[in-house]
Amino acid sequence: MYPRDEFGFRFVVLARRWRRFVDDRLAKSGLSDATWTPLVHLDGVEDGITQTELAARIGLDTSSLVRLLDILCARGLVERRVDSNDRRARRLHLTPAGKAEVTRIRRLLLAAEAELLSDSSDDEIADLLRVLDRIAQRIETLRPGASK
Repeated sequence: MYPRDEFGFRFVVLARRWRRFVDDRLAKSGLSDATWTPLVHLDGVEDGITQTELAARIGLDTSSLVRLLDILCARGLVERRVDSNDRRARRLHLTPAGKAEVTRIRRLLLAAEAELLSDSSDDEIADLLRVLDRIAQRIETLRPGASK
């Protein structure tokens, strides 16, 4: 069997196992995938993003995201602000409590990832990241409607 013949399957299986491992580690600290993922995606977005943009980034439909955002807003981690360019639209922002939670999440993520990558050198990881970046770029060029 050639490496290309098994790459996709192994990549998908590994990604699922990686995600499950990380989710289990974060769950031990009271965080679920549903709550930590949107917070991490909102981090560093100074002007905020729309619910539609966030849904696309995390792979959720907007109706599921609305319920989740209601929970995160009720917990004081996220706030919806009026878009200065379109008063009908709302942009999502982390609150100071949300930013503190992201700091905690990132610390937990780094610890989990360090466990998983402990047998790999920095050079090996850098090589893998370059390949993943090329695949991501290729996906974008093959996407329907992408300029070629």
